[in-house]
Amino acid sequence: MKIVIATAVYYPMINGVAVFSHNLAVGLAKRGHEVMVICPSQTGKNYSRMEDGVKVQHLKSIDVKVYPDQINGVPPKKHFLGVDWPHLYYKNGLRVSVFPAREVRKALDTFRPDVVHVQVSDPIGLSVVSYARKKGIPVVTTEHNQPEVFTEPLHIPSVVRKPVNAVLSAYFRNRQSKSDFVTMPTRQAIDNLILSHGKAFNVPVAAVSNGVDLTNFKPGKASAEIYEKYGISKDALIVLYVGRVDPEKKVELVVEAFNKAHRILPKTELVIVGDGVDKVRLEKMVRNSEFGGAVKLLGRVLPPDLYELYKVGDVFATASEIETQGIVLIEAAATGLPLIAVDAGAVSEICVDNVNGFLCQPGDIDGISEAMVRILSDQTMRQKMSRESVKLAHEHDLDKTLDKFINIYNKLTKG
Repeated sequence: MKIVIATAVYYPMINGVAVFSHNLAVGLAKRGHEVMVICPSQTGKNYSRMEDGVKVQHLKSIDVKVYPDQINGVPPKKHFLGVDWPHLYYKNGLRVSVFPAREVRKALDTFRPDVVHVQVSDPIGLSVVSYARKKGIPVVTTEHNQPEVFTEPLHIPSVVRKPVNAVLSAYFRNRQSKSDFVTMPTRQAIDNLILSHGKAFNVPVAAVSNGVDLTNFKPGKASAEIYEKYGISKDALIVLYVGRVDPEKKVELVVEAFNKAHRILPKTELVIVGDGVDKVRLEKMVRNSEFGGAVKLLGRVLPPDLYELYKVGDVFATASEIETQGIVLIEAAATGLPLIAVDAGAVSEICVDNVNGFLCQPGDIDGISEAMVRILSDQTMRQKMSRESVKLAHEHDLDKTLDKFINIYNKLTKG
């Protein structure tokens, strides 16, 4: 088949949508399909090139300076009059295609797709859906977001947030209703966004995991070079976090929970892998904390080092409340790590309480800390949860995800 994947964010950006879109495109190409990805250009200019067997069509874009591009490191905040001033401007901002309809039409006229798969309802996604509808091309959409992804970072009062979330939910459902088939990463995400509203939804919906290439994430011991390169103690028990370091991810709660756990288990370290707008604040928090020397903030790390860093961990911990699935949780589980997460979003389908980890209540620092202590102080529990994590991760093998999407595409094109 000739398949178009439309997305607002794409490799080498680091976030769930970008990673999923890249894995899907490359996986489909390896299966023998002809794949085109349409996404914003990172240079601002329109160009196309082959990347990993995929034709990537980069559309004209502008630099949105109020949010970082997730490729370049986030610079330190300006320090003036004894105050760290918030970022009002990023030299390397997020790239957005504003009026892509003509470029989309030209690219799709040339490519002539059998099916289009839209990831985000940005101008590119909306333009691709509009084109496909006019041409009678089947449309698949995958909804990666919940309304809280957008409203949580704003810290707006609950009385305002609830109606805003309701409006966003209605918009997401309306966008999906223009499709021929809708997928979301988990059943819980489908229940939250569609089924719980009790309104008729006449488009087929299925839960299809984001999937992880298990050839890259396997249990084992990290190389000695990795410990030395990143200054990690080989003798300590390691709590690991991998992901964006942005306010909505609530990484500071993991740090606070670790500080409590460290008082009980002093031979422990917390390793944080990732970058984001909250990294500088987190660094300052760590410097001022009682056990700051036991916390390592490594910044953005790419494969193959990233694969090795997962093997450094003894337990994976996150306090994020906005996950529709959480690719990093699957990656950690595939590497054999017990998981600590909060019972929010759709995390419970990856972190099964008392099976391959512990689910805590949102914002419960004491609960997260106690979970760290229980897992790290009990090797038998750690080994049992590790085996369960690996077993669960195999249900999210990228090959199974590819099989399901190819089956969906085939049914739509034949229909």
